[in-house]
Amino acid sequence: MPDRFLRLFFALPCPPPLAERIGRWRDDRPLPGRQVATANLHLTLAFLGQVPSARLEALLDMAAAIEAAPFDLCLDRLLRWRNGILLLAPSQPPGALLRLRRALRSGLAELELPVETRPFSAHLTLARDAAPLEDAPPPPTFVWQVDHFSLFCSQNDAAGVRYRTLGRWALCGEDSNERFAP
Repeated sequence: MPDRFLRLFFALPCPPPLAERIGRWRDDRPLPGRQVATANLHLTLAFLGQVPSARLEALLDMAAAIEAAPFDLCLDRLLRWRNGILLLAPSQPPGALLRLRRALRSGLAELELPVETRPFSAHLTLARDAAPLEDAPPPPTFVWQVDHFSLFCSQNDAAGVRYRTLGRWALCGEDSNERFAP
């Protein structure tokens, strides 16, 4: 029987109250593009792509071993990339965010899983297929108190894209890490 694959990524899930505020702000202005569902707002730390399900336990163990501090993330820039991604980004990514990403990349390399080679650009995607921005006013500063990261499985169905949480790890050294069934 062939191995089952999961489409995986590590990310910072946007807390629901903040996601709702960002969604209301986005909906109140004429921003271009196909909007990302508010429930799907996140900041990707490491995209893994298709991973054999047999590797899931090793990924969960690797993530549980990461020690990282909580931090504040200030999303204060509205940008559109050439590929049509409309996003919020920090003017200055916090050092703790960059250290967390490095720790994940190091763990993935130790597991001999592919690691993205593109430079990291911390961002929260608001919309896809967006036309260029025309005189868009700057966004308010959205302050995000990041206290955990998660491993997600991306699933497509008739209702669209859904992200299922497979694991969640606190950024404070507390013994509150959780695993969820794949």
